[in-house]
Amino acid sequence: MSIETLGNDEYRRVWDRFRTEFAFRPGTSRFEWPGIDEPAGSMTWSLTALDDDPGYLLLDRMAAVIQRGLASCAGELYALDWQHVSYRFPTSAKDWPLSPFPDGDYYAYLTPDFRLGTFGHPWEYTVCAFGDALVTAISAEVTEVLGEPVRRSA
Repeated sequence: MSIETLGNDEYRRVWDRFRTEFAFRPGTSRFEWPGIDEPAGSMTWSLTALDDDPGYLLLDRMAAVIQRGLASCAGELYALDWQHVSYRFPTSAKDWPLSPFPDGDYYAYLTPDFRLGTFGHPWEYTVCAFGDALVTAISAEVTEVLGEPVRRSA
């Protein structure tokens, strides 16, 4: 399997399910954040530690940690980019579409069963990881890169 662009029907189906299951509510106001109902056991980190990262070393490390964690927990993922092209791909792919860093839009990596993944919020400037296996796999190293989480869902 290679990286596949989601067709219109699958795109709508996946985004509709994401909106429903996570109560996705896009918004630029802090009163509308965090943008999803973060699942129990999730951890959310601020991305402000990346602001003083001229060579993108911290950003690259964060992305690598998250991608390694996702690959260790799942064989296939959706890479969702709100209101843009989204993808389905094997975690063994050499180059992944998108990044866990929300570069101007909401980005999410999700397993097909939605049990684990990440959600990047561009205006809150955060990344949330959810699913016990993923949180366990990445939390220590992401905390080392980004600092203590700003939220932990019980």
